[in-house]
Amino acid sequence: MLNLDTHILLSAAFGDLNRDELSLLRRVPRWGVSGIVLWEIEMLHRSGRLQGGLLEPAIAGVLESVRIWPVDTAVCLCLHDLDFRSDPADEIIAATSLAHRVPLVTRDARLRRSRVVRFA
Repeated sequence: MLNLDTHILLSAAFGDLNRDELSLLRRVPRWGVSGIVLWEIEMLHRSGRLQGGLLEPAIAGVLESVRIWPVDTAVCLCLHDLDFRSDPADEIIAATSLAHRVPLVTRDARLRRSRVVRFA
C-alpha cells in the first residue's frame, strides 16, 4: 500500500507521472490517500486551477480504486511526530503515512527531507 499526496494522485489520474513514479505505482497497485486530499482537489477546482474537481471523470475514476483514510485521532496525534513544518494539508498527508505505516509518494522536497516519514 502507498499513500499518494495530492499532486501524485492528480498526475496518476491525468497520465502525468514520470517514469519512476509510473513504475512504482504499477509495482504497488494498492493506493491510499488522506481525506484531506479530497479537500485539496476541491480547493484547486474552486480556485480555477483544476477543471471538474472530484467530478472530473479521470479523478473520479482513480478515486474509485483508492482507499481514503479519514483525518482521525490517530492521524492528528502523529502530527506531533513530524520533524518538519509545512502547510497543514501536507502535514496531515505525512501524518497519515505515519499513522497507517505506509510509505508516502510525493515530489515535495520539504516533505522528502523528513527523517521520520517513509518514502517509496
